[in-house]
Order: sequence, then C-alpha cells, then structure tokens
Amino acid sequence: MLRRLYEWTMAKAAHPHATGWLALFAFLEASFFPVPPHPLLGLMCLAEPKKAIRFAAVATIASVLGGLLGYAIGALAYEAFGEALLRALGLAESFPKAACYLREYGAEIIIMKGATPIPFKLLTITAGFVGMSLAVFIGASLISRSISFMVVGILFRLFGAPIKSFIDKYLALVTVGFVVLVVAGFLAIALLGNSGEQTNEACETAPQEVRA
Repeated sequence: MLRRLYEWTMAKAAHPHATGWLALFAFLEASFFPVPPHPLLGLMCLAEPKKAIRFAAVATIASVLGGLLGYAIGALAYEAFGEALLRALGLAESFPKAACYLREYGAEIIIMKGATPIPFKLLTITAGFVGMSLAVFIGASLISRSISFMVVGILFRLFGAPIKSFIDKYLALVTVGFVVLVVAGFLAIALLGNSGEQTNEACETAPQEVRA
C-alpha cells in the first residue's frame, strides 16, 4: 500500500498543477502524511532547474504551515487523536524520547532534524504536546525545513540536471555540514553543560507514558 502511495505521489510531478501538489504534500507530511515530499521536489527541480529555488521555497513554507497543524494536534488533541496517529505511523515508541529531548534542548532538536531521518511530524506533534513556545517552534521549523528543502533547490539552480547524481551520493553530507554550522553554538551550550550526559541517558530510557 505504501509503495502504491509513493508511486501515486511521484506521478504528480508531471501534473499541470505540480507546484500545488508539492505544497499539499509538504503540508500534510509535516503532520501525518507518510510519504515525504523530497522525491517530488527533486523530480520537479530536475525538470525545471531554473525554478528549483522557487519549488524549494514552496515546500519550506508549506511544511512549516503543516507543522503548525501537527503542533495543534499535540497541544489540543493528543489524547483524542494524536496518540492514535503516532501509533498508526509507527512512531509511538519514539514519542517519549522526542518529548524528553524537546523539553531539554528545545529548538536545537528541531533544527537538527534537517540532518537526520527523524520524521518531522513526530517533532511537530511532540512540540505541541510539551508546550514549546510557538514563536520558537516556528523559527526553528523555518530553519529546519530550509535546510531540508533549500539545499536541494540551490544545488539544482546552480548546477542544473547534472547535480542529480551528486545529490544522490552526497546530499546527506552537504546537509550535515550546513546543519553543523548553524547549530554548533547551541549544541556546545546544551551538550557540554553539567547535566548533558545525564539528560541524554534519561531521554534514551524515557518511560513509554509521558505527560505534559
């Protein structure tokens, strides 16, 4: 089923309203849609490299807006809807750890998401659940989503179609390097503090039941 959904998503790259589909998928993926918009973004950038930055900006803005939906689910409807949603997505076991890290490190965790395979929807729902400042959440999400999407857009705009093979091989490394520069200061403070090791250990062994 997931494979068919992925293929259906990819088919939208050739749709006359591909930009609208990209925005929709980026919005939904930030809160509950299981297929990430990155493959669709890559195909669209490959087809029209001159519009790559525009496509990436659309994905970034739509994803942040979708993140606000995820935040609202966590803040207002976790017990009624959010918990079942995370279970359906296979993210329920990761929720306690995410809640612990967000409480301890806040924005840094969301920013770091741009260089990790952590599902953004897990962080958006969890951020709402733990009551993260909305302004901080939006700012961190803008940075994180820009890292995730704009790197692709900029590379395609600068180098065009030939960059695809490079992206396939080295995008993870490029993204990680960019994230390191952005969050190095935050991590130095958070992880080198007196309670850093204790916090990491506590979060890794967080109980399955979490309360705000």
